[in-house]
Amino acid sequence: MQPNLKQLHQSAIKYLNEGKVQLAHKNLVELVSHKPDFADGYFLLAMVNLQVGQIYKAIKLIEKALTLGSSIEYTAQLAKCYALTGDLKKAKNVALSVPIVQIKKALDADTLGVALTQAGLHEQALNYFDCALTLANAKQQPQPQFYYNFAVSAKFLGLFEKAHTAFEHAIAINPLHHQSHFALSDLTKVTKQKNNITRLKQVFEQVSHPDAKLHIGHALAKEYQDIGAFSDAFAALNQGKAAKHALTPFDNALSNALFEHIKQLSAEHKNQQVNGNPTAEPIFVLGMPRSGTTLVERILSSHSDVQSAGELQDFGLSVKRLSNTPTPNVLDIQTLTKAYKLDFNELGSTYLNATRVTTGSHKHFIDKLPFNFFYIDLITKALPNAKIICMLRDPMDTCIGNYRQLFTINNPYYAYSLDLLDTAKFYSRFYKLMQHFSTVHSNIKIVKYEELVAQPEQQIKELVSFCDLEWQEQCIDFHLNTAPVSTASKMQVRQPLNNKAIGRWKAFKPHTDEAQKYLLEQGIPFLKEPSP
Repeated sequence: MQPNLKQLHQSAIKYLNEGKVQLAHKNLVELVSHKPDFADGYFLLAMVNLQVGQIYKAIKLIEKALTLGSSIEYTAQLAKCYALTGDLKKAKNVALSVPIVQIKKALDADTLGVALTQAGLHEQALNYFDCALTLANAKQQPQPQFYYNFAVSAKFLGLFEKAHTAFEHAIAINPLHHQSHFALSDLTKVTKQKNNITRLKQVFEQVSHPDAKLHIGHALAKEYQDIGAFSDAFAALNQGKAAKHALTPFDNALSNALFEHIKQLSAEHKNQQVNGNPTAEPIFVLGMPRSGTTLVERILSSHSDVQSAGELQDFGLSVKRLSNTPTPNVLDIQTLTKAYKLDFNELGSTYLNATRVTTGSHKHFIDKLPFNFFYIDLITKALPNAKIICMLRDPMDTCIGNYRQLFTINNPYYAYSLDLLDTAKFYSRFYKLMQHFSTVHSNIKIVKYEELVAQPEQQIKELVSFCDLEWQEQCIDFHLNTAPVSTASKMQVRQPLNNKAIGRWKAFKPHTDEAQKYLLEQGIPFLKEPSP
């Protein structure tokens, strides 16, 4: 008996919307087996696979759907999937293939904007987000997430007033929209007379999800800090992080094993004869987050021969792709071990080609992903003429900076930042790894944040010289650089160098005592040696 295909289709959509992916999958498999030319059957199967994390399979299914029928919705989701896999060149090309004037659904415009944001193309993304808002509001169906996405791109472009207004719009629609509450607090400096603390405390009591608690806790901490209430700020961080930390505690043993293995691999392959890609284009600026990497990026990208490519995931993804290890994580012991057997010229070329979504317009580009420090040894082999600049900052300022920072949710790289002592342990491993690499490799420049602030002209000239660039005066005036900033330092790097952030950790004493004691026991040097 022939099944009712229309009913199978409608039931699959219903199940998918309800999160019943197994039932949706069953209906869709039956649907396409009876009607193999039904485009939406393949597209919905892609959405099922996307929900369970099978992104590459989802891409194949959407591509199949597009051979059977043209659809802006399909194209938007394909761009999103490419962005999720890190294939930003395809994400950009697919997203920009859809003219804004042809978009009729707000969600499609928003999805395309998200894909472009992932590719670092915030100016183009802003146009699609604006389209999403226009379409949604025309139907009197305002969506807080659309305002939030618009505001995030506006913030990256330095359009702070537009961002502020859009975040408030999102909160007006949904008073518990935790992402907007945090982003708003992060955007502006409040005063004792004018702040959102009462509103945030009420929201904190109303939300229950660990991610929401985390956002609101960070928002409260930021506002308490603005008014000088540092103990309240620290308490808000602890309360906000508690549920998330209980859910996903950091694995210090695994982290320590990874750092030690990296040192071991670099020592074993110290004299390995390899031929990497000879390009001198990349300048890697790396180090712990909140250590001044964005500052150095802004200084160097003020040079006419240098462009900022943002925080690229491409080197790690290229290592993973070419190593072809079955492990679920991009960075792990098995993948790094196998990476030393790769063709290093191919690795360097694969990385370079992957960056072309944003690079190629200047003689040099900056890759500012802080955690590229894990790959320093592989970078020197795959790209022997690349420059590597590693930032070091006072350990306690770095640790407090990381603990205070709300990083990408559910990114395993940042799990240490849910606990201050875990952050100190991670910093200790990082510092010792950098000391190891600085003795092994000659193309690494260690830059101390405090020295850069104290002697800006001398330090900046040394940076420019290290990168084999001719001196240009605008590198000193980096704060006038109008390029977008997509990191937590968006406000600071638009100001001249100052020492306001030096020693900031002391305001949080005595809550820092345990972490400080640990670092001292590990022999980690401080900017000014604190008393035990």
